[in-house]
Amino acid sequence: MLYCCDLLGSVWHSPIIPLYLLAFFIAPVFLHPQCLDFKPPFKPQDDLQFCAMYRNFGCCDSAKDKELMAKFYKIMDNFDYYGYASCAGYVQDLLCQECSPYAAHLFDAEDPNTPIRTLPGLCPDYCSQFWLKCRSTITLLSDDPQLAEAEPDQGRFCQHLELEDPDYCYPHLLSNEQLTQNLGRVRADPEGCLQLCLEEIANGLRNPLAMVYANDGTHRFFIAEQVGLVWTYLPDRSKLEKPFLNITKAVLTSPWEGDERGFLGMTFHPNYKYNRKLYVYYSVEIGFDERIRISEFRVSPSDMNVVDHGSERIILEVDEPASNHNGGMVMFADDGYLYIFTGDGGMAGDPFGKYGNSQNKSALLGKVLRIDVDDNDRGPLYRIPSDNPFVHERGARPEVYAYGVRNMWRCSVDRGDPLTKEGKGRIFCGDVGQNKFEEIDIIEKGRNYGWRAKEGFSCYDKKLCTNSSLDDVLPIYAYPHKMGKSVTGGYVYRGCEYPNLNGMYIFGDFMSGRMMSLQENKNTGQWDYHEICMGMGLTCAFPGLINNYYQYIISFAEDEAGELYFMSTGVPSATSPTGVVYKLVDPSRRAPPRQCHYDPLPVRVKSKLIKFKPKERVELPTKRPNLSPQEEPVRSHPTESAVSESDKDWLQELMDILKEQEAAAVTTTLPPTTTTTKPPRHTRRKNRRKKGKHRLESGSASAAVPQNGVVRLAGDEQGRDDRGRVEIFANGEWGTVCDDLWNTKNAAVVCRQLGFRFALKASKHSEFGEGKSLRILLDDVQCEGTEESLLGCQHTGVGMHNCAHYEDAGVICGNSDYVDA
Repeated sequence: MLYCCDLLGSVWHSPIIPLYLLAFFIAPVFLHPQCLDFKPPFKPQDDLQFCAMYRNFGCCDSAKDKELMAKFYKIMDNFDYYGYASCAGYVQDLLCQECSPYAAHLFDAEDPNTPIRTLPGLCPDYCSQFWLKCRSTITLLSDDPQLAEAEPDQGRFCQHLELEDPDYCYPHLLSNEQLTQNLGRVRADPEGCLQLCLEEIANGLRNPLAMVYANDGTHRFFIAEQVGLVWTYLPDRSKLEKPFLNITKAVLTSPWEGDERGFLGMTFHPNYKYNRKLYVYYSVEIGFDERIRISEFRVSPSDMNVVDHGSERIILEVDEPASNHNGGMVMFADDGYLYIFTGDGGMAGDPFGKYGNSQNKSALLGKVLRIDVDDNDRGPLYRIPSDNPFVHERGARPEVYAYGVRNMWRCSVDRGDPLTKEGKGRIFCGDVGQNKFEEIDIIEKGRNYGWRAKEGFSCYDKKLCTNSSLDDVLPIYAYPHKMGKSVTGGYVYRGCEYPNLNGMYIFGDFMSGRMMSLQENKNTGQWDYHEICMGMGLTCAFPGLINNYYQYIISFAEDEAGELYFMSTGVPSATSPTGVVYKLVDPSRRAPPRQCHYDPLPVRVKSKLIKFKPKERVELPTKRPNLSPQEEPVRSHPTESAVSESDKDWLQELMDILKEQEAAAVTTTLPPTTTTTKPPRHTRRKNRRKKGKHRLESGSASAAVPQNGVVRLAGDEQGRDDRGRVEIFANGEWGTVCDDLWNTKNAAVVCRQLGFRFALKASKHSEFGEGKSLRILLDDVQCEGTEESLLGCQHTGVGMHNCAHYEDAGVICGNSDYVDA
């Protein structure tokens, strides 16, 4: 077994170690079941008659079992009664190890580039007994000339059958509790984090935020980019060169990291196979107004892989008072109606009207809408379902199905248990929180989901929260901002390939990169939480699998067969081609061969095909790396899991370097994995102003050293001294303040320091430009309003932050209670 103890601290902080190699230092190499086809084991559909010891879990189906039985009888036909009695058990044992869940280890086949043994690896004591009693069967069991040559010499023969890792030798592995305990279940690390793996499906995408299928039997999938492009992918993952849909000229978005506007959602009509209709949700600008638009398109009659762009019909438009909280989900549920999920209108705290948009049933913002778009070629573009809950309520919009939502980002319909159909039709949504909590909801007709009265389980607006008429539905799960700050809703897994995941709701967080799961406890009715980590050590050492991903989780998806995917990116900008689509894989168990087989209908292709090429590879240094603390930290990105001999040599060299590093007490700040860190934060926010200029030069040699806590304003384009980006002097340097919890109480402290009576505005989102020449010194500032400086307020610590300059905070101060234009 390979462990690392005394080097752990050094490895953890190294800035250049690929993450999959890091796993070798922190996890033992065990519990890696693998078959000879380089895939996980399975539970056979039919009972095994010959290799019955693996009937519950292993690597053989009934066809393979019969093949091994036939081989057994062919061998044993060469023996008389006494030979049969002495050797039949040994021959059966050796043949049936192809059915062992650890067959790849027994036959030294973990690496597909190395030759597979013809006999399994045997423990020395068992090998000696086999050789003494049944050495005459060796040439019948194997045609390996090396084994035949070694057969006369017991020591040489058994040495040839030894494994490099003796833990896996037969039959001792059967009594090894580390290898047999929880075999076939999803593996969890010591802290309970479930270990899954990934398969790269598509790459080079610009903020991929939707992946949908047409449900027409072709098993194509369509991936939408935020800029307004949708691409067609075939089942072999090749991409059509010509876009399926291109509305980039109409879509409103920008290159700013975190801009929430753009092409936000897409779905196909349930009867698409017959009416060729699809629906999209995107941002537009009409004059000086921003709106969300839901449109209907038809696919071209002459090309099944291209939308007829002239067929667009605008189904619905809603004015957006701000540029954030645009919602963006559009989908059909089991009732055949179109569901539209809108945000609350933006800004913070839903400040629109007395109760906010979300609690106002006469507004379409902050809602789940349900409309009927069937048979709309003549007459109205949509109708109201007769059982919509507020059809007869005076003042309420009849489209409203549920209300009190803040900014639901990604919803899904549960397909139901494959056998019992339990759970079928439930609608799960992730609702992005304000300052403290993110939540997962199950949507029910006519219900109130609490915003802005509540955030998660807690009160946000105390007056609304205590209103007895609120009658809100609590989330099934909520998590605090120390775990993540922007939930991305996922799916209940109902696919065929990975039975262990059935019923597991898998979702993530955009900002922390954390992958999470919920499983309903049938006894308590509660939802049990488990974090999902990428498999450590050899867990993901299967061909084509990787064990990490880009941290900004944008969206989840199902394919036509129900398998689960997610999309993430390295740079959350609508123009950055760093988006990747991943398929979730359970390395501990798969479905039996051929159980999940399907035959896609043919696709008539008129465009050039671009063959898929996986890009996510780890690149090992060719020479001793420089472990300077100034080295840029490794980005969290997918890596290959398998370790070659050259990699092992590199690891040994790396360990030597780490010892030197530890002796020199060199430390850096590398997050250990994507799913358990607090990486630099990137929100779906808009930067609405251009960068301003500094009016005060920082670091001037002639300037006197300021006192700790002194502030100045910078970045106003007109040079006014009553407004600007807040810059603070602390610990010998000037820096900026992050706007995550920035409010008027914080602004009041700054304005009073600068001699103004009022704080007229706490400006956010780098309204006065980004102070990129400075470090961010304060984050999560929370003031009472009476402190002498921001350093006296609560904050994460000087220099401690997880935000970026596009969130630089500012103020507008004054001596009267109005703001000059």
